[in-house]
Amino acid sequence: MNAKDRNPATALWDFFCSLKLTIVTLILLAATSIIGTVIQQNRTPEEYLQVYSETTYRILNTLKFFDMYHSWWFLALLGIFSINLISCSIKRFPRVWKTVKEPVLVPDETLYRTFSNMEEIVIPASVDEVRKKVADFTSSHFSTPVVTEESGKVHLFAQKAAYARFGVYVTHISILIIFIGAIIGTLWGYKAFVNIVEGTATDKVWPRGSNEPIDLGFSVRCDEFSVSYYEGSSRPREFKSLLTVIDEGRTITEKRPVVVNDPLTYEGITFYQSSYGPAGEPVFNFKVRVKETGEVANITARQGQRVQLPGGGAFRVVDFTPSYQNFGPGARLEVFTESGKRNSFIVLQAFPDFDAQRGGVYSFTLVDFKQRFYTGLQVAKDPGVWVVWLGCTLMVLGSMIAFFLSHRRIWITIMPVGGKTGIKLGGSAHRNQPAFELFFDDFKKNLKAELVARD
Repeated sequence: MNAKDRNPATALWDFFCSLKLTIVTLILLAATSIIGTVIQQNRTPEEYLQVYSETTYRILNTLKFFDMYHSWWFLALLGIFSINLISCSIKRFPRVWKTVKEPVLVPDETLYRTFSNMEEIVIPASVDEVRKKVADFTSSHFSTPVVTEESGKVHLFAQKAAYARFGVYVTHISILIIFIGAIIGTLWGYKAFVNIVEGTATDKVWPRGSNEPIDLGFSVRCDEFSVSYYEGSSRPREFKSLLTVIDEGRTITEKRPVVVNDPLTYEGITFYQSSYGPAGEPVFNFKVRVKETGEVANITARQGQRVQLPGGGAFRVVDFTPSYQNFGPGARLEVFTESGKRNSFIVLQAFPDFDAQRGGVYSFTLVDFKQRFYTGLQVAKDPGVWVVWLGCTLMVLGSMIAFFLSHRRIWITIMPVGGKTGIKLGGSAHRNQPAFELFFDDFKKNLKAELVARD
């Protein structure tokens, strides 16, 4: 049937069964996925305008590149690929099913001529005697054959791993299941974030690119946050939150540690440790000694707060870092003497006697400090994740069946040839032909040796 003779329904069916459509759709999905990887998704307009010009932002926003996995054109690509996959499977499955369930039991010469693995043997024995020997040998060295007698000939057919032909369909189904799981997660799931200050709780999170909060249905409290640094640097080595989940007044989980790659999950909502930052100004405890009199005072001060000193002077903490170069926590102080003279210097917690070497009216020791933090959490809800996992499991199973197993078949015809008996055998495998060729060579050699030895 040429293209002009096809009706629209047939043309549409052939279009969706086309291998070209499969290749084009896969290329488009791969290309658009690269776009989704390069361009950060679901950020705020302000964040995008820091990276792109206003014109570029408008073009990309119109093309839905900032939320492409929810865009109509990406979902349409997934839909076309799914229809293509289903159509190809429906078109080819009946032939495969027939091959497995209704194999050719009586091979003719045409079938034998299609085999690249074939052998013919003639031995001086009766057909019945050879039939029994060949059937026993095939059962012990391959699989139990189906024996058919027709027109004075005996035909034996044996096969192994017939279900290997269905591995590709398991893989197709797994892809569709993964798509379904992804769609479920897209429609009924979300990705959001929340910042919780130590000692406070929240029952709302904020999705990326939106100012409308999402109600969790329970509360999450940050009891404590801590951060440790690599020695000699201000680069964080680990930051950890202790989270408590409270649902309808009941404490579900108390002070559960959450670090990177070890999230907290409750009611299908997962909290990932993402970031952190200071919440408010730190509070410092200093020991101040008046050098002239030896008077010592313990003073508490906030950053930026001007605090009076014994003897009429004052000071304030100008700046602070938890890791000053290689010396640990350090604070930069500004001291005002009674005469109005101002002096600025660094005080290190790890070296309490260091400031005593400095000149001036006072010497300072940084005893300790308290800095409240907020913990930054990424929040994800994906009700389709278990569907995706099911699809992934089926994909591994189907791929192993499809690529590592092969449907192997052997036909043997026994017929009288003059006063002797002729044996014709051939075989094929639907995958891994080199391995089957080696097997068939051993099979026919051992079969011939068996027949000759017992004859």
